[in-house]
Amino acid sequence: MARDTPEHPLPPARLPTQAQVRELLSGPFAESGYDIEDVRIQAGLKPPRIVVVADGDDGLGLDAVAALSRTASELLDGYDPDTDPYVLEVTSPGIDRPLTTAAHYRRARGRKVDVRLTDGSSLQGRLGQSDGAQLDLVLADRGKLSVRRVAIADITKAVVQVEFSPPNQRELELAGVSRVSEKEVDE
Repeated sequence: MARDTPEHPLPPARLPTQAQVRELLSGPFAESGYDIEDVRIQAGLKPPRIVVVADGDDGLGLDAVAALSRTASELLDGYDPDTDPYVLEVTSPGIDRPLTTAAHYRRARGRKVDVRLTDGSSLQGRLGQSDGAQLDLVLADRGKLSVRRVAIADITKAVVQVEFSPPNQRELELAGVSRVSEKEVDE
């Protein structure tokens, strides 16, 4: 029996590449209403792991994760019979993922965000409508609410903030959102 030691390293796991996984799963995920945000191949783990990070306009609930996992498993199992055993994980990007694309901003509408601008200033507000080039940010200053239009090109970093209390209804209205579900408040 081979041992994984410096003198006798185990051969690297035979797994599909990131590009192969993306190519194989992108179409079926898109048909289900989800985009693949990232694929990580972790061949050095025992057992190796393939992580597929997906997101959709309505988030990624447990039922969607289960359905996407079944789809991914069936497609990957049929891809290459010589692939080594691995763990498949389908997951959402998580709350701490920086917002970097127009889709990220659209999906985070109604959420509280911290934004750092190219001029070095920072803003915290509720994300409103976005046209892909600009977005509305609902700001609260001493109880007074205002909407500021910000060019996405002027944002160096934007991250959704965790909220433990229900959001202010007027902020949501200004952001163009009628209400936020309990799931979104708890994330």
